[in-house]
Amino acid sequence: MFALRAASKTDKNLLPFLGQLSRSHAAKAAKAAAAANGKIVAVIGAVVDVQFDDNLPPILNALEVDNRSPRLVLEVAQHLGENTVRTIAMDGTEGLVRGQKVLDTGYPIRIPVGAETLGRIINVIGEPIDERGPIDTDKTAAIHAEAPEFVQMSVEQEILVTGIKVVDLLAPYAKGGKIGLFGGAGVGKTVLIMELINNVAK
Repeated sequence: MFALRAASKTDKNLLPFLGQLSRSHAAKAAKAAAAANGKIVAVIGAVVDVQFDDNLPPILNALEVDNRSPRLVLEVAQHLGENTVRTIAMDGTEGLVRGQKVLDTGYPIRIPVGAETLGRIINVIGEPIDERGPIDTDKTAAIHAEAPEFVQMSVEQEILVTGIKVVDLLAPYAKGGKIGLFGGAGVGKTVLIMELINNVAK
């Protein structure tokens, strides 16, 4: 009885919420319906050709193979004509068959960004692979983006402290610059990179 009374008192407050919820579901359904569907027509190693009936996805768009576990993302690399695109698979293509359904996501590959990603290891499609659970952030950024304008760049010169004394003393890194490590096999490049990741992310 109490529950019925409480519900009757809050019906007026629930109606706008339910309307908003239904509109949200309708928008998602419309977006899903508008997304282009294609089918695989050829698989050659990591190269996958996908044919669409219409709404050919632009280059660099991310496609996703339907009903596949683990998730397989394809990136559009070339338009071949006849509504066919050539894509590069971001993971193994074992088990793919001709005619398999592919969905256009409508945007390039996006990865999580922000403070929550510091110290985490993610793959090329933004999924964590360090066995530390999901990354708790809603902020994402496309892996393909235009470079910032020159006037937006910082002109201040600052040293990136790595915590490795010999590097900071003899070959300091400039913050915001590009760093390259070159060396033969077994000289410690991976160890140095792991140490940099560990020190800089803290």
